[in-house]
Amino acid sequence: MSNPCLLAALATVPDPRSRQGRSFPFPPIFALLVVGVLLGRRLPGAIAQLADEYGGDFALLLGFPRRRLPTTSTLSKLLPRIDVLELEAVLRNWIATRLSPDDTLVVNVDGTCVRGSAHRSAQRPGVHLLPAFAPRVQAVLAQLRVDTKTNEHKAALELLNILPSRRGGCIVTGDAMFTQTEVCQAIRDRNDDYALVVKGNQPALAVDTDAGLAFAAQAATFPPPKGACRRRNRRPAHGSREQPRRDTVELSTGRWRARRS
Repeated sequence: MSNPCLLAALATVPDPRSRQGRSFPFPPIFALLVVGVLLGRRLPGAIAQLADEYGGDFALLLGFPRRRLPTTSTLSKLLPRIDVLELEAVLRNWIATRLSPDDTLVVNVDGTCVRGSAHRSAQRPGVHLLPAFAPRVQAVLAQLRVDTKTNEHKAALELLNILPSRRGGCIVTGDAMFTQTEVCQAIRDRNDDYALVVKGNQPALAVDTDAGLAFAAQAATFPPPKGACRRRNRRPAHGSREQPRRDTVELSTGRWRARRS
């Protein structure tokens, strides 16, 4: 079974309009929005101007039954009514179909503020999002809107619940604010791995990490154990049992020491 195209996936998003108010079909409107965003158009008015720039054939290529596109007013009224959670779920599942389920995927969790959402004159903070971004496919697999009073590491726990599970697993990366016991345990509960930054917010963990890395670097310079002997092929005396000889290595005062028993 082939993977569905993006337009077919977007067609499953519920249309919020009544049957009497559907002057334009819903899937072509999504196609228009996707093309507009790819062209750098962020506002409904700029997207509606594509009709003047590309002509009526452009509307037919997108799937509209007539050679005209929705107006700025139509797009402005329709966009706030679209179910955002349903749309994100459809996009999340569509992206999952484009990935090999057996490959391990690196997912970066990092908060960001939507450009242009903050207004200093009105003293209104910007819209803060917490996305799970996959650099290899350049796509957001899941995201949440974070309230100004909510800690990002608390929102990360909810984000991990909606992040699609993968057979090949994920490696979740993030800043030091996500280096919390709850977040790490939630990642392990998903059978995923993590690579998180350790800073001053976890002083004991930072000391242990530095000590472990320093010891690993020093251990790599240790000489191999000496006095290792090979077993000789000899037959045991009649009626006797040969005791196997074992070569063991123990660590003593930072140096390798061989012991034969």
